[in-house]
Amino acid sequence: MPETKRLIPDTLLLEERAKHVLNTIIGMADEDFDYIPFFNATLISKPAFMTHGSWDYGSSHGRLIDALTLARHMTGEKEFGAKVEEKYKRNLLSFFKEDGLSYRQKRPDGTGDETANLIDQRAVILSMTAWYMATKDEKVKEICDRHVAALKRIAIKEKDIWYYPASEYTVDGWPSPNAINLRLAPDPASFSGRLIMPLLKFHEVTGNKDAFEICQYFAHFIMTRSGVYNEDGSFNSALAYRSGHFHTRLGTLDALARFGLFTKDSSVINFVKKSYDWALKQCTAFGWTPGDMQEQAYEHETCSLVDLIATGITLARSGYSEYWGVVERFLRNHLTETQLLDLDWVEEAHDHSMDEVGSKTYYKVAERTRGAFAGYSAPNDFVCDVNHGRGHTSDLQLCCIGSGTRALFMGWNNILLEEDGNVRINLLLSRGTRLLDVHSHLPHEGRVELDIHENIPSLQIRIPDWAGYNQVKVEKVSGDHVDAISGNDPGVWMNRRFLDLGSVQAGDVVNITFPMSEYKTVETAIGQEFEVKWRGDDVIHISPEGKYKPLYNQRKVYDKAPMKEGSYYKEEEELYW
Repeated sequence: MPETKRLIPDTLLLEERAKHVLNTIIGMADEDFDYIPFFNATLISKPAFMTHGSWDYGSSHGRLIDALTLARHMTGEKEFGAKVEEKYKRNLLSFFKEDGLSYRQKRPDGTGDETANLIDQRAVILSMTAWYMATKDEKVKEICDRHVAALKRIAIKEKDIWYYPASEYTVDGWPSPNAINLRLAPDPASFSGRLIMPLLKFHEVTGNKDAFEICQYFAHFIMTRSGVYNEDGSFNSALAYRSGHFHTRLGTLDALARFGLFTKDSSVINFVKKSYDWALKQCTAFGWTPGDMQEQAYEHETCSLVDLIATGITLARSGYSEYWGVVERFLRNHLTETQLLDLDWVEEAHDHSMDEVGSKTYYKVAERTRGAFAGYSAPNDFVCDVNHGRGHTSDLQLCCIGSGTRALFMGWNNILLEEDGNVRINLLLSRGTRLLDVHSHLPHEGRVELDIHENIPSLQIRIPDWAGYNQVKVEKVSGDHVDAISGNDPGVWMNRRFLDLGSVQAGDVVNITFPMSEYKTVETAIGQEFEVKWRGDDVIHISPEGKYKPLYNQRKVYDKAPMKEGSYYKEEEELYW
């Protein structure tokens, strides 16, 4: 629920970013084509345009329904775009056939096959699970149950592994019996591994046993027989494995990490950590990721960064607290820096005269995509247009809009965590909750203020590694009484990075301060070098500068954090992923 407006720091607020992305989630709908959303946008064309494609059906609808559910939960915005949301949901349900799977549709030009693509099924069960969690609609659960049963039924089952032998399933079954006999299992990460995450969540929420059984067999397949990950944790870059495609590999690590945490299996967590650490070395410290290890290497997908964020969160929750700092850097930098808020550089048409119904539109593309996340970006530019790999392809992909919203939610959901009345603040970002409000003054000042609303027996806060410890100061104000804690005091640190604030009472105010640190790094992105200036966890300058829509160099830093009149949205019932 919204609270009374007051002065709060004018710093990164993830729920504000979620409000922006609602605009493009609704704006991507094609009202002339039964509200099927566009998938791609090319913004550097004059005028810019959006196009349909083979991902328009289960994948796109699933991504957007999931994103809408999470963004509405973060912001409390229930009405904006309600008609379009209803169309998205109606469309998604229409793609199911009697066998329980979601099928693609033929496009207006007659192209496309009515097949059940296995990548699509992941987005479908993800969105239906989020839909059910938010509404508790039993009809939605029934459809999910049938969908899970179908996913189990079509899996090829062997002694201790299950898998899918092709990317497409048809109403007549798998298209090639020979594929089954040869155990082809093309790109297991894409078609099996990433399914574990939404299936596991559906099991957690509903107790569906089939969903958990699929997770068990798929996880064992990925880890022991698939060949997706090499012995040292690196990604298999063979052509049959999509050249080590980062999004699907990282998405599978996200799924496995959640499975390991849920089953309390440290061997799974260690498997994930080894590959995750290798993957981090291929990325920049601020969150740019390769697309794959070959032709798409120069093409960063927001989807890959979201997988890095989600996996980092689960590893951190599993005890590896160093990953909270990694997650915060990614949230503060390439995720939110590549959210499209300024479109002055985009030329758009203001009528439909150039449109091709069911295929392409030029109509108000800038206005409709405001709030989107980059489909492909360079480390220093919203637009990826290099002389290597495939060169320029497109600037937006709908999948990245959906997954970018999920990353906002995952970050927002994990700013602080409560367990048995004990609270840990993991990310130094502003957020309001029923327990306490976090007011972050970073990157301007090394200062975090906590307004306590309920008695908390144990409160801890993570201090960034770059802040050190000997100059960390805490003031706990309780009425007229002030307690002071110093980072030099013995016994105040927990798990290396968390400062123990002890118990706090409703009405207390806690002020934590520490010195800011400015430093430079040289970041390498597939052979390209960038000099990066940091202030704490925030990039404040990058060289060389981008060409089309330069990133990072417009960020302003002040001696004191600017303040604004505002409020935090506090959802009464948490929706945790």
